[in-house]
Amino acid sequence: MRRWAARALAVALLALAAPAQLANEIDAALTRAISAGEVPGAVVAVGRGDEVLFERAFGARALEPREEATLDTLYDLASLTKPIATATSVMKLVERGAVELAAPAARHLPEFGVRGKEAITIEMLLLHTSGLVADNPLGDYVGTRDEMWARICALEPRSAPGTKFTYSDVGYIVLGELVARVDGRPLDVFARAELFEPLGMLDTMFAPAPELAARCAPTEQRSGRWMRGEVHDPRAFALGGAAGHAGLFSTAADVSRWCRMLLAGGELDGARVLATATVESMLSPRTLPGGGLRTLALDCDTEFSGARGGVFPRGASFGHTGFTGTSLWLDPATTGYVVTLSNRVHPAGKGETRELRRAIADAAARALRASEGVLTGADMLAREGCARLAGRKVALLTNRTGRLRSGERTIDLLARAPGVELRSILAPEHGLGARAEGSIANELDPATGLVIHSLYGATRKPTAEMLAGCDTLVVDLQHVGTRIYTYESTLAYAMEVAGELGVRVVVLDRPDPLALPKPQGPLADPERLDFTSNRPVPLAHGLTLGERARLEREHFRVACELEVVACEGWRRSMRWADTGLEWQDPSPNLRNETQVLLYPGIALLEPTNVSVGRGTDEPFERFGAPWIEPLALARALNALRLPGLEFTPIRFTPNASTFANEACGGVHVTVTERDAVRSVEAGLAIARTLRDLHGATFQFERIDRLLRDRETLAQLAGGARIADIAASWAKDLAAFEELVAGVRLYEP
Repeated sequence: MRRWAARALAVALLALAAPAQLANEIDAALTRAISAGEVPGAVVAVGRGDEVLFERAFGARALEPREEATLDTLYDLASLTKPIATATSVMKLVERGAVELAAPAARHLPEFGVRGKEAITIEMLLLHTSGLVADNPLGDYVGTRDEMWARICALEPRSAPGTKFTYSDVGYIVLGELVARVDGRPLDVFARAELFEPLGMLDTMFAPAPELAARCAPTEQRSGRWMRGEVHDPRAFALGGAAGHAGLFSTAADVSRWCRMLLAGGELDGARVLATATVESMLSPRTLPGGGLRTLALDCDTEFSGARGGVFPRGASFGHTGFTGTSLWLDPATTGYVVTLSNRVHPAGKGETRELRRAIADAAARALRASEGVLTGADMLAREGCARLAGRKVALLTNRTGRLRSGERTIDLLARAPGVELRSILAPEHGLGARAEGSIANELDPATGLVIHSLYGATRKPTAEMLAGCDTLVVDLQHVGTRIYTYESTLAYAMEVAGELGVRVVVLDRPDPLALPKPQGPLADPERLDFTSNRPVPLAHGLTLGERARLEREHFRVACELEVVACEGWRRSMRWADTGLEWQDPSPNLRNETQVLLYPGIALLEPTNVSVGRGTDEPFERFGAPWIEPLALARALNALRLPGLEFTPIRFTPNASTFANEACGGVHVTVTERDAVRSVEAGLAIARTLRDLHGATFQFERIDRLLRDRETLAQLAGGARIADIAASWAKDLAAFEELVAGVRLYEP
């Protein structure tokens, strides 16, 4: 008990630091399930590698009389016996060369190889594709153990071996017998000596000794007594309490050790019980007859995958359930696991854990997946359980990019957050789906039933009606750090209106995929500002949306209460792949990091009579027009030796936007050295080259619609060197860098 007292203290300290969202969600799920009588209680453990993220006992382990569940409670694992004891033991024998997966079980169990079972292999038994019945009649389990085994050997397959997936307790009973026959030790003795003791799983056993009964969670009554330390499964009970399909008892902490061993490649705390190659074979998903996936030990993607929930990835994570209310799920991508142990059959066999298992798995998956790489402002908000929004009535300005690492929408996070009332949704240009072009009407969000108010339709500023009854405006949008990207104008307008109405603004920040080390391009002429250039800032400034919000308040004096929830773990030097975040198109024609890099320069051509690749698979990575000769343009541009760029002559036909359905000549832009690219300068050089090659045919002066700097346009038209034009921006850019030093949130 001293070991458990020390562990309880350590876990209590860890619980204080456990992610708030994880704790809140699991607490809520167990409180609901216990109140509904679905389980009397449970112990849940969530971890990543050697780190315990969450471990807690809930409710009662016994109801008549009541006993509180404790971390050291021993639960009847039921079918978790299959992977933890039986499959692992079989793989230990495979590793030793004592058995072969492809060999018929009858090689080691000759009496089994009759009545159509001759072709059943060990691998088929592990995968539940042997054709054996799920459960043979209880009447077969009377008499001596040898008599029971003889009846099992007399069974005929229900389907041809290897042709159908049928989850089978019988198949694992056979595997348990196979371990005993090959090694000479019964399964329980073999597993204890070869697996549990080396792994420090000291509370894992078949048929717990009578002195451990007080720690065991009772299930139902059998013959007028509580099954307490006595296996619930009637077939395993008839077989003496130890069988290949059921009979194992353990604690959540011990089951966690088995999970950690597998996720670490067969070793734990210096004790290696399986070779890495064996674990890889054991956990490699196999396609089942008729579809679905299982590993040699665990479920992956079948009708039995409910314990996976909806967040752990299908086909790339795996686990198992037990009839008594137990489950485990492993996520190799995060080296994470979740273990839920309960005795849902106590006291009357009527409990239910499907919804509970799913809720716990989803909470665990969100916490585990949020722990990889960069956390966005939305992830930080979720991690704290939306505490900073408690008691608030919220409007949310967002689109499809507003998501957690888990994939959950920020809309749904706020809609389910306790103490938060989501009352209004607003969407910028391109709409909630970030895919529409042109003016957008209001629409309805089916999940919440809320109206999505368009800020790119009848109005581009939020109205008092849109924010009616709200005291907080949350903003979660994936921005691109250039002033011609309209999300920052929408933000500025929203901040102004929020200030007028006394509404607090909370910006959930996100990494900038442009991520420039220094700003590029000219500042917009102050007297020529509009929706596409709302402030006199550099064309490519490289600020995140949160930093732009701080700039609005600190420099442009937008009077509103502002809070920016910064990203965790992000630096400007990171490429998107370094963040561990899934790419979400911030708008219809920015589909990867290369297009974002080229956008500030190539976009200057959009107001002219040149297609920038909208309506093709590579917007901003190509441009052209029907009147362009591709080879001549590519030759002229490559002669400029623009840093980090090469140009290939192509012909293409866009299906939308400028020159839709017209054949165009042009070039494909290849980035050869990302860090060398100066996108704005390249855009100016391209514009002048088009003018030099095509004269008045090219609408040269229209580039100023986005450039918004008359002096730069004049220099470009007059033939000044691009390097000299860029040098003319230096004073303004230096002043801008000094200005934004106080609003930057992230290191280079």
